[in-house]
Amino acid sequence: MGKRVIIILLILVVVIICVKFGAAFLTKRALQKETINQVNISKKNDGEYEGYYQIKPVSAKVNVHVADGKITTIDIKEHMTGLGKNGEKIVNKIIDKQSLAVDAVSGATQSSVTIIKAVEDALSKDN
Repeated sequence: MGKRVIIILLILVVVIICVKFGAAFLTKRALQKETINQVNISKKNDGEYEGYYQIKPVSAKVNVHVADGKITTIDIKEHMTGLGKNGEKIVNKIIDKQSLAVDAVSGATQSSVTIIKAVEDALSKDN
């Protein structure tokens, strides 16, 4: 009976490893398809802009506040994520740089890119 348990545990470990690497491969592939388009923030009217984006299974809904041609705040209204909660730190980078051309938060790349794309979606709209 001990040998059977060991075999079952080994099979379970192999399945878990395959699932993890498969998910990582699919995520990497999905992120490679994403392009971040720059938006001229200085030409945006003052106001609040709502944006949404999804890179399955992660999604983000944001409100971007613009005043005097600058992003003043980015409120994350929804962020459906697994382990990428740290990706929410990306909003500080965007505000500091006043640009969408920022590096993703390490360990939360998919969430970071999803949030950036939601901000891009918001800023691409007319107020």
